[in-house]
Amino acid sequence: MSAARKICVVTGSRAEYGILKTVLRAVRKEARLALQVVAAGMHLAEEFGATEREIAADGFPIDARVAMLPENDSQRAMAAAVGAGIRGFADAFASLQPQIVVILGDRIEALAAAIAAAYGGIAVAHIHGGDRTRGGLDESARHAITKFAHLHFPATAASAARIKALGEDDWRIHVAGAPGLDAILEQQLPDRATLERALGDSLAPPVVLLVQHSVTTQVTAARAQITTTLEALRPLAVRTIAVYPNSDSGGREIAKVLEEYAAREPWLKLHRSIAHPQYLGLLRAVSALVGNSSSAIIEAPALGLPAVDIGDRQRGRERATNVISVPHEEGVIRAAVARSITAEYRARLAGIASPYGDGRAGVRIAAALATVELSPRLFEKQIAY
Repeated sequence: MSAARKICVVTGSRAEYGILKTVLRAVRKEARLALQVVAAGMHLAEEFGATEREIAADGFPIDARVAMLPENDSQRAMAAAVGAGIRGFADAFASLQPQIVVILGDRIEALAAAIAAAYGGIAVAHIHGGDRTRGGLDESARHAITKFAHLHFPATAASAARIKALGEDDWRIHVAGAPGLDAILEQQLPDRATLERALGDSLAPPVVLLVQHSVTTQVTAARAQITTTLEALRPLAVRTIAVYPNSDSGGREIAKVLEEYAAREPWLKLHRSIAHPQYLGLLRAVSALVGNSSSAIIEAPALGLPAVDIGDRQRGRERATNVISVPHEEGVIRAAVARSITAEYRARLAGIASPYGDGRAGVRIAAALATVELSPRLFEKQIAY
């Protein structure tokens, strides 16, 4: 019997780890595969909750760590972090010797890992390629990763078509659905009472979950953008649970503003990080999700959760009818939030359709990783037209 194929899954942030968790489980369960995990970036920083502890607590040993957190909020620091990541991942992969490196999305950790693996002669499998957004450098990073990747696991048929339009061969593309939906259907989410004990706060409706990240092409506007959101929420005085933004340029500035408001506004409670099962439980328990997180687009529809999506970060992404899209304008945001938290609006979302699959992405991805032929054909990429 041949040795199990080594599959190295890279994770750089709490949110992306939560999405990848069912892929990790499916790979570990597949007898033909041997799981490796590399934790990087935000996971290693106390500033963002040191969420590598969650990975270990979930029973996934961390085989290597890559320190690549930007040292400050500047765009120069973000560029330098990509360089540090490429070197760190190159060393990690040289030590671990995986056959396939699995990455998700469009963050700097994914870009650095894709470059390091591809130049290291290791096959790259990319989840959530082909998605379309307008704000930030995510769009550039995502499509660059597509050209480095050898296997593609898009979440939707439309994303698969965009990957094909980038010149990728049909046989490389496997529509898997969004792994973020797997966890919603696969695990028992904590109920409201359990969440209230864990978070130390009441979730009696109405309550809003606020997750707003910086837009990496609008870094200088990050402080003004989060201030506009908070000023829109302040007159409503709705209990609001906010989570730290990610570590992209401008993220620390957003965190500072959130801390300033949380110190003086009793309706706002701020968390550095929330464990993924609790986060999904919150998506089920709260009245609305506000900000610019992809959770509004992917996970929220499966739970019938209203979402107010602010600004450009998710603009252009496929979405269900739960999303109200608004610009960075205080009055418009306030009106959208006030509308979204009503019982009448929530009732309209019962049974809405989502374009992101059936919650079995992890199983599909593991099966493809186990059966793909690791031949020269896989590595010899050429635009298909």
